[in-house]
Amino acid sequence: MFNIFDSSNLDLLKAEADKLLKKTLNRHVKLAVTGLSRSGKSAFITSLVYQLCEQSDARNLPFVESIRDSRFVGAKKIPQTSLHVPSFAYTEALGSLFDDQPCWPNSTRSISELRLAIRYKPEEGLLSQLSDWNTLYVDIVDYPGEWLMDLPMLSLDFAQWSRMMAELFENEPRKSASKDFIEKVRLLDLNGLENERLLQALSKEYSQLLIKFKNELGLSLLQPGRFILPGELEGAPILQFIPLMTGIASADLESIEPGTNLAALVNRFEEYKSRVVQAFYDDYFKHFDRQIVLVDCLDPLNAGEQSFSELQRSIELLLQSYDYGKNNLLHRIFSPRIDKLLFAATKADHVTTEQHKNLTLLLNNLIEKSRKDIQFEAIEVETMSMSSIKATENGFIDHKGETFPCIKGVTIDEEQQHKTVTLFPGEIPKDLPTGEFWQNNPFKFVCFEPPKKIDKSLAHIRMDHVIEYLLGDKLR
Repeated sequence: MFNIFDSSNLDLLKAEADKLLKKTLNRHVKLAVTGLSRSGKSAFITSLVYQLCEQSDARNLPFVESIRDSRFVGAKKIPQTSLHVPSFAYTEALGSLFDDQPCWPNSTRSISELRLAIRYKPEEGLLSQLSDWNTLYVDIVDYPGEWLMDLPMLSLDFAQWSRMMAELFENEPRKSASKDFIEKVRLLDLNGLENERLLQALSKEYSQLLIKFKNELGLSLLQPGRFILPGELEGAPILQFIPLMTGIASADLESIEPGTNLAALVNRFEEYKSRVVQAFYDDYFKHFDRQIVLVDCLDPLNAGEQSFSELQRSIELLLQSYDYGKNNLLHRIFSPRIDKLLFAATKADHVTTEQHKNLTLLLNNLIEKSRKDIQFEAIEVETMSMSSIKATENGFIDHKGETFPCIKGVTIDEEQQHKTVTLFPGEIPKDLPTGEFWQNNPFKFVCFEPPKKIDKSLAHIRMDHVIEYLLGDKLR
């Protein structure tokens, strides 16, 4: 007979009651899908929803514990609670992937949200006796990667930000690409009366340079991000400022003459921080529970040493902007904080299978400093290589009597023609590349198009690992 007053049974009941309380307060997860531009955020969100709603079986997602244990009931997309935020274009994204000539979903150009309801059976215990199933609500927020790099600006004043940008512009490849702009900024009369037309022209030229740095030079530390994707702020004076290339001390900002060009630059910079960056942070970033940081290591490796080094610095800067800390129950009620963080090296399908381990090791080394700081705050951190939607097939080729691994996929040539190619794109360095390493330029990572989906399935690499890490403990 079960004796409720037995000490061991009381301990068991207490443990189950605590578990029930935690379940009651943890049926909602706000997931930050974070990454710099072109890291694959839209493809990731599309795949995440499709895997859970349409392909949630043990063959496709074997590492999701609730699916493997037959406790996963189902998932579906439901109306979001933030009615003022546009919905993530999930149907359109699927349409692009399942088209007769499939293509990748459109890049993110503004803020959007999507909500999932996941129904599951709780594990054995008191909770399973009280309910046949539970529902976990997952809110996913998508936003342009360009906007992400604005967050580090919150800790800088105009003088500090100008010095940081000036240092960047002193180095190649920025220096050669911006000689004319730098000279115009140096000729600007800071103490002269505000010349709105001139400031507008300089800010437009600066915006065009940022777009060139992104599209042609493969750089990532691009501020302000709204200069690249302004959204509803297109043409607003709040986006009409530039960094100074001549250097200015923070103390000088205390004695600025009103009505001058310098006063206008400082005022617009501070307004941008307050009305755009801080507001965005307050509305979205500081409310996340879980975070995945998608990192494309391949394009920066292709672009060269400066691009890869800038990727590392960008990650370090943006991670300083997040609120990390142990997510206990009181924190969850009053101030939710990120308690699990996943760094994912995307486009694992763009390299051969035996290179996946090196890709993960490279990412580990890329974020080593940030990872140590975060783990110091008792945050659970994981890294892995993955592909949201697998675009290639693995195989082998014979060359001069030797067998080499390869990948096969469809790419677009210079004439915009779809072409099937088979290649070995190169070995991924497991350590951070050194100066001598870059001289060899051993990489040939190409962009592949998504394959035709004859059976309406989305193949992936380790999406089940991603789902289990980010949501698995909430589905128990």
